[in-house]
Amino acid sequence: MMCSTRKRSIFVCALLVMVLMGSMTVLAAEGEAEYVPGVYATFWALVPPIVAIGLALITKEVYSSLFVGILMGGLLYSGFTFEKTFTHIFEDGVIGVLSDSYNVGILVFLVILGAMVSLMNKAGGSAAFGQFAVKKIHSRAGAQLATILLGVLIFIDDYFNCLTVGSVMRPVTDKFKVSRAKLSYLIDATAAPVCIIAPISSWAAAVTGFVEGEDGFSIFIRAIPYNFYAILTIVMMVGMVLMKVEFGSMKTHELNAVKGDLFTTPGRPYGAAKEELAQTKGKVMDLLIPIIALIVCCVLGMLYTGGFFSGTDFVTAFSQSDASLGLTYGSFFGMIITIVLYQIRRVLKFSDCMACIPEGFKAMVPAILILTFAWTLKAMTDSLGADVYVAGLVEASAGSLLNFLPAIIFVVGCLLAFATGTSWGTFGILIPIVVAVFENTNPQLMIISISACMAGAVCGDHCSPISDTTIMASAGAQCEHVNHVSTQLPYAVTAAAVSFVTYIIAGFVQSPLVSLPAGILLMLGVLTIIKTKGNTIQE
Repeated sequence: MMCSTRKRSIFVCALLVMVLMGSMTVLAAEGEAEYVPGVYATFWALVPPIVAIGLALITKEVYSSLFVGILMGGLLYSGFTFEKTFTHIFEDGVIGVLSDSYNVGILVFLVILGAMVSLMNKAGGSAAFGQFAVKKIHSRAGAQLATILLGVLIFIDDYFNCLTVGSVMRPVTDKFKVSRAKLSYLIDATAAPVCIIAPISSWAAAVTGFVEGEDGFSIFIRAIPYNFYAILTIVMMVGMVLMKVEFGSMKTHELNAVKGDLFTTPGRPYGAAKEELAQTKGKVMDLLIPIIALIVCCVLGMLYTGGFFSGTDFVTAFSQSDASLGLTYGSFFGMIITIVLYQIRRVLKFSDCMACIPEGFKAMVPAILILTFAWTLKAMTDSLGADVYVAGLVEASAGSLLNFLPAIIFVVGCLLAFATGTSWGTFGILIPIVVAVFENTNPQLMIISISACMAGAVCGDHCSPISDTTIMASAGAQCEHVNHVSTQLPYAVTAAAVSFVTYIIAGFVQSPLVSLPAGILLMLGVLTIIKTKGNTIQE
């Protein structure tokens, strides 16, 4: 009761603040010219996501928190007028983001992947792979390392990575009593961080497109050794598993998991999934063939959208591919292959296969709802000019402290991606600014700073509860979303702190041969210090 009363009090206070703000006069031009809110390109543009994130972390309730953030964005945009607030929220926000072809493609991809996971579970492929893996893997550390390895191998796209690794490794990590929160972290930390250092991925294609007037793909390759957050996150994951180090709230989840409670908190929306797997029969091929088919079809789908089959070369096709459409094509044909396979092998009736489609849809409803709210919140933030505000801050600091600029850009990228929940949007804001500042003065510092943009964007996205990748990592691990965010945050902040120091070093030495080894040694040193404080998990 105390917790419930506290949550109600927090929301009442938040609404009272908005009512009080509504009594203030907010200047807004409403003539014939294009409407511009009075708070456009000011700090107020960042207030809606800050409120949403703060409420989500305090109340542990994500849907209403996101809605309060959206409502505040609408109020700030409209100058606290009733009609304009709700027309902006629903017409420009909810309906606008759901009318965007890219977003719809991602939602279709989610639904199809949900259906495929349901098919593989129903056919017994997931359970069979779990039994096979148990024979090959003999420890909690082995299960976690196998999860990391699979995450590294699936580098095509972070959405695909999250859901595929989760569905394949969940039975294995459950068997070895790895908490769902830890599985979520392993999935999330091998999704975007791996994609951002893989030359052939949807993320490389996005970054290449933002580097105008330069050879974007060449710059991306040269920036990889400076992408400290991505590299150090992988080092940190492997180091923690081998050293058996856990800290923060994740330590509590892992200690409880060793005792048999994989969820820790009362909220366990997927707690019954384990029972369903135990009743199924199948072979490993019933999981491996669909997964391989999915990977091949998704790669071909992305190449198709990039014009590869019309004569475009492989690298260019990937760099100009439409990831949303390509993944939709690929997942659809992957599902068709899976259904045909199960009919040939007679492991599922056709009617059972069709029943798995709505089941998969229902399993993805929480992720779809959170994604829709997160996209709407981003639309509110964009309409308030958050990108213009942040761009002005970066340009103002570019004239001084040049050697510290990569570290500063890293922090700005973290904050912007955390507040907006988007890495790609952060790339689009910061990378063109960096290119304009450095392209004719210091090309090497430009490479380092572009890497800092990418690393900061991935870090902020990794931390943010409204990030689509974070949401899908929760869905892939079947973990309560707020649990994933709260347990992952201390780990991401630790990797970010080490990366910040490493960017300071890189800004002065301007060589990855010095800065990257220094960052790796620093990360291992931090883990060693944490371990000496008694933060270990005994199997």
